[in-house]
Amino acid sequence: MNSAPVAPTAFARPQATIFDLDGTLVDTLGDFVVVLNRVLNDLGQPEVARGFVELTVGQGSEHLIRSTLAHVGAAPDLYEQAWAAYQAHYSELNGQFSAVFPGVIEGLERVRALGLPMACVTNKPAAFAKDLLASKGLLDYFDRVFGGDSFERKKPDPMPLLKTCEALGTRPDQTWMIGDSSNDAKAAHAAGCPVVLMSYGYNHGEPIRAVPALQHLDRLDQLRLD
Repeated sequence: MNSAPVAPTAFARPQATIFDLDGTLVDTLGDFVVVLNRVLNDLGQPEVARGFVELTVGQGSEHLIRSTLAHVGAAPDLYEQAWAAYQAHYSELNGQFSAVFPGVIEGLERVRALGLPMACVTNKPAAFAKDLLASKGLLDYFDRVFGGDSFERKKPDPMPLLKTCEALGTRPDQTWMIGDSSNDAKAAHAAGCPVVLMSYGYNHGEPIRAVPALQHLDRLDQLRLD
């Protein structure tokens, strides 16, 4: 079965919205770079460059850590030690080297003004996601926040979006997914959710406008809701 995203035709105004976090609402690349390099320093391994991290984030912390260890030539059996160090450093530094993207607050305000249920669904662990949203003044916009450890599978699997629709009480075809990567688009397509993609996020080095979507936006406050 082909799960590649396809261009939507026409959709009515959404009845709910689901937002990705990293690369969509908050530029967290700086956090990832600092945390990963502190982990590598702890393990006596060479540091990684920002460009590598930008191409690697988006598929969950486990994938990020394993990919980083492989990139620097570290033994795979260092994973458990790296994971523990990552948890500790991320808890300490979460949000310190990140910033809300321009237009995000204005865009969230527009959605909230319509009275739509709003959720945040990320592959970041849920506790880290909630702490980050709170530190940036974004947490109160969301009725639900789910992370990569909230369900059995992560995006691009559709499960997180389908479970979130259940929690919000809306049908997938009435629930817009706003993200920044092909992972978000694949999850949305498989779940039956219309997808909107931000141009500035982390799409593994690939042009996001090549990924079919209902809208491609440079700022969240450009979102058209009808």
